[in-house]
Amino acid sequence: MKIGTCIRGTNLLEDLKNAVSMGFDTAELYFNDTLAGVDFKELSRKMQELIGDSGLEISGIGLYCNPLVHEKAREELLYCIQNAHLLGTDFIGTFAGAVSSRSVEDSMPYFQKYFSELVKAAEFHNVKIGIENAHMYGHWYRTTCNIGFCPRAWEMMFDTVPSDYLGLEWEPSHQVEQLIDPIRQLEVWMPKIFHIHGKDAKVDYEAVHKYGIWFGAHYCTHRFPGMGDTDWKQILDLLVSNGYQRDITIEGYHDPVYCGNRELEGQKISLEYLREIVNAIENQ
Repeated sequence: MKIGTCIRGTNLLEDLKNAVSMGFDTAELYFNDTLAGVDFKELSRKMQELIGDSGLEISGIGLYCNPLVHEKAREELLYCIQNAHLLGTDFIGTFAGAVSSRSVEDSMPYFQKYFSELVKAAEFHNVKIGIENAHMYGHWYRTTCNIGFCPRAWEMMFDTVPSDYLGLEWEPSHQVEQLIDPIRQLEVWMPKIFHIHGKDAKVDYEAVHKYGIWFGAHYCTHRFPGMGDTDWKQILDLLVSNGYQRDITIEGYHDPVYCGNRELEGQKISLEYLREIVNAIENQ
């Protein structure tokens, strides 16, 4: 199994240069809200110059937008689907979108309408779409920009738009944050998991016991893999035993300790941590 990192749309070439020099196997392009006019054909040429003979592969394109309410978001997702091959990948990560400030159920008819169209294009171009499971500070009764953050929503989404080309871009941090056991969840949802984000979370259970999780107290901190509450050996064991073929892409720029001028230090530590576990499992 390969270990990668997310490279930011606002800093693509510099982040890619760092990924190559640090020895990552893969990279996922990571755009928030918009592609901002990026031309994949021109970008591919520039990226290949930096990648050279390092062997680094592009494992996916992430465009984390709200396609249920913004036509431009749907157009850009379609562009990603149609042109993913230019960057050597067949995977698009995104949000399920939401009708902001409305419930998950209220958004479902819009999800059915717009994702049926996107999935039809994905099937034609042989590209998988994975819904990233961040709640984006929303909840069941008042969403923000992503209804695809919990199992009940996934059941509804995949029943509404059934396709082998629509699944999850899963990361345990958002499940730990919801007090869900990520291991049990992975055992159930493995067939629908197309891509893994490597991000962990640390829950302050004293704060939870005192204030709960809905009423303003900070109770969960996002960390690099190996620095939170997740048992990554169990996760990697499950992935390997179930034949997971894609990479784990470390999602940086969230850790409160390894941030700023320590960001790359944190990424390097997590790369070595995950790679050591993978090597041990594969050499059993």
